[in-house]
Amino acid sequence: MLSSTSIKEDVKLLVENNVILTIGSEESAIIANEIGQELDKKIRVHLKIDTGFGRYGFIYSEREKMIEAIKDKSNLKIEGTFTHFSISFYDEKYTKLQFKRFIDCIEVLKMNNINTGMLHVCNSSAFIKYPYMHLNAVRIGSAFLGRLSIPNELGLKKIGYLESQVSEIKTLPKGFNIGYSNTYKTKNKTEIAVIPCGYMDGINIQTGRDSFRIRDKLRYIVRDIKDFFKNQNKTVEIAGKQCKILGRIGTYHVSVDITEKNIKVGDKAIFNIYPGYIDSSIRREYQ
Repeated sequence: MLSSTSIKEDVKLLVENNVILTIGSEESAIIANEIGQELDKKIRVHLKIDTGFGRYGFIYSEREKMIEAIKDKSNLKIEGTFTHFSISFYDEKYTKLQFKRFIDCIEVLKMNNINTGMLHVCNSSAFIKYPYMHLNAVRIGSAFLGRLSIPNELGLKKIGYLESQVSEIKTLPKGFNIGYSNTYKTKNKTEIAVIPCGYMDGINIQTGRDSFRIRDKLRYIVRDIKDFFKNQNKTVEIAGKQCKILGRIGTYHVSVDITEKNIKVGDKAIFNIYPGYIDSSIRREYQ
């Protein structure tokens, strides 16, 4: 469990299901130790150090407080210690600063006879960019989901996709509007397929918008404005054929141009999207 929690009911449930806990505060250490005493067992934990992310973890500069929180907790078994980088995809200087802060904390913990266990700091971007930071383990999450915030120079390929099927077919006359806001109008008589998938399912959700610089965010805004006033150049594969999505993508549906493509109701539709943005309600199948 990568996030730290001090909610006793949640901690107990995690322990009962043999989940390794993260300890990132004095409160979470106390609660976990108490539950260990109640259950008469050693609770497996990893320590989290906040080196400048501002989320979970002991603040790196409050070392005495961290030591005081975890020492003499006889029912805690520390198996690892970690931190999380906030901008490893872009800012090398700050990432190296976070790494130094982490290593300094590890040295202090060891000097106070605290076992730090396995050490891990690298997320996907740091794993690729900074091999010397690999330490004992790495945490590759977004890269496995087809999401990279740095140029893909390793030849990585997405291994997941969204699969649906054609639910309805109809023929629209020339000059007929398609989708919200009337952003697309047929130029000729057009045969369309309706597929029951939309942006709520992850279609056309963009990667990296929580990561990039201001100029990158501005670039996204400009692109969104352009997309609003013109047809988005998006396609979906139906029965092995690339078909153009027409108009704005709806919440749960898209309309697709299948003119002269011999597409039938029930044909398989494959969307090339970022698996990490597929709604959790959609069934996952692993091959």
